[in-house]
Formats: sequence, C-alpha cells, structure tokens
Amino acid sequence: MKKIGVIGSGSMGSGIAQVAATAGHEVYLYDNNPEALNKASAKLQKILNRLVEKGRLDDPEAKAIFGRIYLVDNLSAYSDCDLVIEAIIENLDIKKKVFHQLEDIVSPDCILASNTSSLSMASIAAACKRPDRVIGIHFFNPAPLMKLVEIIPAIQTSESTLDISRDLINNWGKLTVVTKDTPGFIVNRVARPFYGEALRIYEEGIADPATIDWVMTEIGGFRMGPFTLMDYIGNDVNYTVTETVFKAFYFDPRYKPAFTQKRLSEAGYWGRKSGRGYYDYSEDAKNPVPNQDKDLGEKIFWRILVMLINEAADALHLNIASRDDIDLAMTKGVNYPKGLLKWADEKGIDHCVEAMDQLYDEYHEDRYRCSPLLRKMKREGRTFY
Repeated sequence: MKKIGVIGSGSMGSGIAQVAATAGHEVYLYDNNPEALNKASAKLQKILNRLVEKGRLDDPEAKAIFGRIYLVDNLSAYSDCDLVIEAIIENLDIKKKVFHQLEDIVSPDCILASNTSSLSMASIAAACKRPDRVIGIHFFNPAPLMKLVEIIPAIQTSESTLDISRDLINNWGKLTVVTKDTPGFIVNRVARPFYGEALRIYEEGIADPATIDWVMTEIGGFRMGPFTLMDYIGNDVNYTVTETVFKAFYFDPRYKPAFTQKRLSEAGYWGRKSGRGYYDYSEDAKNPVPNQDKDLGEKIFWRILVMLINEAADALHLNIASRDDIDLAMTKGVNYPKGLLKWADEKGIDHCVEAMDQLYDEYHEDRYRCSPLLRKMKREGRTFY
C-alpha cells in the first residue's frame, strides 16, 4: 500500500497521518474546514521539529515525513488511495454519509476504515455497496505514542480485508488486537467500571475524588486515578462514551452513567480544558488532600478492581476477544499496570466471585451480577493462565 487517505485533521486524524507518513506512505489528509487543516499542518511540523530537538529523528527524516503528508480539500484526491481511514466526529449518520460518498470515488480494491471508538461497524458498512471492504481501525490518542490499535471487522468484512488491515497496522509498529463488533469494543467496554464504580463510591459518600485517585495510583499502581483521568479526557467526552455504551447495551445497569458526571458536563466543568472538573485547575487553586487510610483504600481498590475483572471475564465469556487480546488491550490501550485476567488469577478466582456476590447481596442491583465464566471457573478450579 503506497497511498493512504485520512479524513479529519483533528488530533486523532493528524496523529494517524503522522504514523502512516513515518512508516513511509504518501498520506492525503482531508478536512472540510480549511482553517483546521492549516492548523493541523502547523502542529505536525511543530511535533516533528520537537522530535528532532529530542534526538528521536534527524532533520532530513523529519522533513521527509512532513513532505509525505499532502493537505487536500476534496475527497476526489482519494481516487487512487489503497486505504482511507475516517477520523471524524462520533456520529453514525455523518460517518455513513462519508462512506457512501467515498465509495463513488475510490478504486474497487481500496479498503475503507473507520477510527470509531464505539459505533457499530456493521451499520457503517451497510452504507456501502461493497461492505466487505469496510473495517474498524481504532487508534488511541495520541496515535503516534499509543501502541495499541483495535481492529474491528464488521459481520460483512471479508477475511482478506481483515488480514491486510491487521498486517499493515502491525507493520506500522503498532500492537493490534481483534475485537468483535460490539459497543465499546474491548477497551471502552472493559474500562467502564474504572470510571463508573469510582463515581458510585463518590456518590455514596465513601470517599472523595482525591482519596479514590490516591487509592488507584498508590495502592493499585495505575498511572492516573479515575477522576484525574476523566478531567484529562474531558467530562463531556467521557460522559458521552458512557451514555453511548449504556444505550447500545439496551440500558444494561452495568454501564449506567452517573448523575454527578452528567451535571458536571452540563455545567461546562469538563476538566483541564475548561479549567474546572472534579478538580480546580486555576492558578491558585487548593485541591483537597486525600485520606490515606490504608484499610479504606484497600476496600475501595478491591471494589473497583473486581468490577474491572468481572467486565473483562464477561468480554471473554461472550467471545468479544481472546484472553491475550483483552489483557493486551488494557495494558497497552489504557496503560493498566497488569492484564485484568492475569490479575484475577493472582487475586484468586474464588475471591473475585465472592466479592461480586457480596456486592450483589448488599445492593441487589444487576450492576453487580457475577460473570458466568468466573462462577464456572470457580466451580471447576480453573484459572485464566
């Protein structure tokens, strides 16, 4: 594949363009907003110059990478591309319209990919006359730095499209995992309790955000606590993903959004980008000090962790992805300190089942139902590894 098209020049689209150009491809970057396109070009040049300053690239390499990225203002530029990756707004109708337009422009052999993080690939593919060449290729932000890429074949996707796409992205130096076309795929599905259960603990008054974040970083070993991470992602974005997954799973209570985050989103308290979220980011702000009670911390950590383990086990139970791909996705996609299924073995399958049952007995909510796979493994004395 020589020519790659990228639609959308936001941080994700321009990041994908940088990755593809670094791998030696000619990249055609399109945006329907000329100003956004020019900003993306300037930002890409700045990033490449910084890589030269840090010694990660030499000057001729950086110039060659930048020279392989062409800014285009018309989709007709994709007529001879081998792969086109769409990285625009997470709106199914808009994505379907773009794919429908593309099919009249590109060659019969061109693969059409979406960078969607949670939308139905089957629906996107259905907008095309040749749905067999449509596939999900989901990068994580920032695309040049994050190693993981989720590959999502729709039920219409051909085996050759899957094989070609996965081989290509592997050759770009990424780690690929294949996931079934279900809401949230692997990462955005399995990670929901990291935010959702932390919010629930906060809403119950058990601990404040600073304490929960301290627990997950100092006791759990996570790079960021859930509230710091939600403020970093943006409460508007994180809430929308949660709500989308909740609706897509027919309102399964395991994915139920929190009113706390909805209200912050409505108030414009989005986190770092707005200057205020769960924390205050103004210059002279004094944020709360965490309660570093170890006993309380262990209870909070185990409650969030067992919910994550339960979600990972259920993803394996429903054949969303393989054991190895689930653990790889969570360690390389969202930087978890360990694979959740490996963590389950360390903690003990018996303990996981008992912890879920204790939560269910306390709340009698379907949110806390134990995965059938964990229950079966306990009965049979099996482990994941």
